[in-house]
Amino acid sequence: MQDALIRLTDFWAGHGCLIAQPMNTEVGAGTLNPATALRVLGPEPWRVAYVEPSVRPDDSRYGDNPNRLQTHTQFQVVLKPEPGDAQELYLGSLEALGIDLRAHDVRFVEDDWASPALGAWGLGWEVWLDGLEITQFTYFQQSGGLTLDPVAVEITYGMERIIMALQSVSHFKDIVYAPGISYGEAFGQAEYEMSRYYLDDADIGTVRGLFESYAAEARRMLDARLPVPAHSYVLKCSHAFNVLDARGAIGTTERARSFARMRRLAHDVAELWVERRAELGHPLGDASTRPAEGLEAPAVLYPEISAPGTLALEIGVEELPPHEVGRAVEQVRAGLTRGLEEAGLLTEGGEVHTYATPRRVIVVIGDIRPREPDTEQVVRGPRLAAAYDADGNPTRALLGFARGQGVDPSEVGTVTVGGGQYAGLVRPIAGRSAARVLAGLLPRIVEGLRAEKNMRWNAPGLSFARPIRWVLALLDEYEIPFEAGGLVSGRITHVHRTATISDVSVPDAGALIPALRAHGIEPAVERRRSQIVETAGALAAEVSGTIDVAAERPLVEEIVNLVEEPVAILGSFDPSYLELPEPILTTVMKKHQRYLPVRGAGGEGGLLPHFVAVANGDCDHAAVRAGNEAVLRARYEDAAFFFQQDLRSTPEQLMAGLSRLTFTERLGSMADRAARIRAIAAELAARVDLDERERAVLGRAGELAKFDLASAMVIELSGLAGTMAREYALRAGEDEAVAQALYEMELPRSAGDALPSGVAGALLSVADRLDLLAGLFAVGSVPSGSSDPFGLRRAALALTAILRGTPRLGALTVPDALTIAAGHQPVEVTPEALAEAGRFVTRRLEQAFLDDGHPVAVVRAVLVHAESPAYAEQAAADLTKLLTDERFMRLTTALQRVLRIVPDGTSAGYDPALFTEPAERRLYATFTQVEADLPERPSLPEFTTAALPLAEPIDRYFDDVMVMSDDPELRANRLGFLAAVRDRVAGVLDWRQIA
Repeated sequence: MQDALIRLTDFWAGHGCLIAQPMNTEVGAGTLNPATALRVLGPEPWRVAYVEPSVRPDDSRYGDNPNRLQTHTQFQVVLKPEPGDAQELYLGSLEALGIDLRAHDVRFVEDDWASPALGAWGLGWEVWLDGLEITQFTYFQQSGGLTLDPVAVEITYGMERIIMALQSVSHFKDIVYAPGISYGEAFGQAEYEMSRYYLDDADIGTVRGLFESYAAEARRMLDARLPVPAHSYVLKCSHAFNVLDARGAIGTTERARSFARMRRLAHDVAELWVERRAELGHPLGDASTRPAEGLEAPAVLYPEISAPGTLALEIGVEELPPHEVGRAVEQVRAGLTRGLEEAGLLTEGGEVHTYATPRRVIVVIGDIRPREPDTEQVVRGPRLAAAYDADGNPTRALLGFARGQGVDPSEVGTVTVGGGQYAGLVRPIAGRSAARVLAGLLPRIVEGLRAEKNMRWNAPGLSFARPIRWVLALLDEYEIPFEAGGLVSGRITHVHRTATISDVSVPDAGALIPALRAHGIEPAVERRRSQIVETAGALAAEVSGTIDVAAERPLVEEIVNLVEEPVAILGSFDPSYLELPEPILTTVMKKHQRYLPVRGAGGEGGLLPHFVAVANGDCDHAAVRAGNEAVLRARYEDAAFFFQQDLRSTPEQLMAGLSRLTFTERLGSMADRAARIRAIAAELAARVDLDERERAVLGRAGELAKFDLASAMVIELSGLAGTMAREYALRAGEDEAVAQALYEMELPRSAGDALPSGVAGALLSVADRLDLLAGLFAVGSVPSGSSDPFGLRRAALALTAILRGTPRLGALTVPDALTIAAGHQPVEVTPEALAEAGRFVTRRLEQAFLDDGHPVAVVRAVLVHAESPAYAEQAAADLTKLLTDERFMRLTTALQRVLRIVPDGTSAGYDPALFTEPAERRLYATFTQVEADLPERPSLPEFTTAALPLAEPIDRYFDDVMVMSDDPELRANRLGFLAAVRDRVAGVLDWRQIA
């Protein structure tokens, strides 16, 4: 390991990095060293590399866990501004460590980073070596609450992990640290003793006093305008907090307040550092990103084609998040086709083909017209009457117009604009060449690319999910010349970084896709999907297993967009791990490693001790298999450790740990939230017909609600919430129905997921979502844009799904349920907040109906019943059928006539004695009979059957009766009567929405 640290130091020193020293106080990560935390701020360039012992008290394991240490070694690199080729430089550093990039599967897998305590965040990846995370790679966007310019790239190597993989050892103690000395021999004692200190022996009162002293000293240093010592004391503050946290001494309110205090200090340190560097005149210079200088562009020769041609556009990026791949290519396709259609360059026969991988977005379009169609430009001059005098001679107005247009007055004719006649000209405008049009269109497409979460890099004007690094733009064999954000288009594409020559020149547009395939890259999503499914299935069959492709469809789709050249590799694990609950094993495989589980064939379906990993590109299968197997073994060891640790506690004992888990500062701890869920569910149950057995199950499940959130397993693997509650409850001897209710209260986890099958689980699940919505809307934590940190959109969808799919909860309405939840919140829930939460749920219900395939008009018509999602769903189904019924459509048309004529705000009220026309007396009689025939809350078919007799009398009424009579009394009476009709039908549908 010592040699590896020396090699990395030499490598980065050779690339212009200053070699700094570790921080001389405990830090949780190399990021906190002032060589990073402060130096990424401000405009000065900075390149640095250093070793950083990183101390995390909560990871203390007494040296027993093979993969977790309270002090681990990071190697930290910061490049500011980001150089444009940081990934390539990083891969070169791996080669300097002796890693054969062609033999191993090295991948950049989405992993965004944030440190709320620092007010810092960035976008990037975790880097995998044969499935093992070895590095965090981040483009810093903000630090200390300040936006960074220029953007810096941070590369953080996890040295123990890398060396364990290189030395093929399974425990950190067995690492050869230096010749003749193991890691355990050098640091084992310190690891044990510091673990003892952090977990058992640290004096809580003393450390709490240190926290206060450090925070006060940090503030004093800020007041003295000394940001460096202030930062040092913020770090000491942070470490003291982490020690208290490891000792279990941090309560909910204290956690929130401490975080807020440290965040304020970090922000103030950052601001003061920036001010001090400016006062010093930025000694290292100014590398902030500036817009491109407004220099006169050189003359460009745009190529001409004489016949319809093929366009190829490739936007090359650093590895996109999987969920952004399809979205990005759709943006490009839509923008490109729209622009070509507007320019008249897209022919009817021009096929549009899209391709997308993590590193490229491609659109290829055939039969592009050589030129835009010629057009005419109408140039309007003075009005015709003002252009000539009585003798027909040009006036001064016309002469001025002709002079301004550079023509003889005799060439001016007559043009018609907006119905008026003017003197003017009609000039023919020759269509531009396709290349010239594209040279204006393509940069707008590149610069307009946006993602759910966007970042900046060293490219003025560009902002996207990950940096854009190249643009290929060809029209047949010709390059389309343009520039976007400092990138110049050309004919070069980039293949695998490990290729002997990774830059490939493409001769023409039609050759792009074959060129990529010739270098092993499959750009077509559907082909990669087929390759993965077929090769993984074949490998599973070799061990008498199968891949459940239907069940693993979301994972398959993610893998498709993680690789450019899928290479399936069969791995195995020790069958003894099958003794762990299956959800633990599959969650680790799928969520953490993106492995496809192998199940027994022949209908048995049980999990086998095998998996399929999908590497990116050709590699040494044996080496990659061994690496992935080692990673899975380590993760299963961790899981087994957590599982056994949890089993030593009863559900009640785990429940007590919820008090140490923060929900939000104003809404308390997870224990507080669990208590609210229990109370809300009990109050909801009073409105549902439960038998004695169901009430007992609900009561016991409510007492244990959310207890598994305090388990080590769920803290490590949050996706197992509910699953572990059921497992631990059953092992503790709880009733099976109680255990199932604890599992089902977490359902549904996503759209299309299973719903609770039992009424106890359904009530707890509804109560859970109601508590989220009422509480968080009360404190203003409302989703905005793509930001939804508490998953309120998912909660609202789950709430409506359960109410739609659980007939026994049909008596519950959303407003009433929210009101119940509001009554249990520790803060005031204003009527406005409740109304906003209700509207939020309605919008989610509307989206759910649309996703289910209901027409927009149908959905909007039934949203008057959004308070009762099950009723609304039935109404949507009924309305869809009735839209084909001519009698219903006639009734609808008649009712719409009523709705159109009655002014808003008109109150219902009339005197039948004032009806003077036979048609109004007849409509009154029919309306009275319909009212008598309708049940209190009719279904749509019931309403339709009863109300159909209204259609003909309404039509006759409007034919024979003057509603807006000159007599004010008659007019008011007629409008009051029609308002009564309006009010009676208004709660059935929004009739205006039906076409």
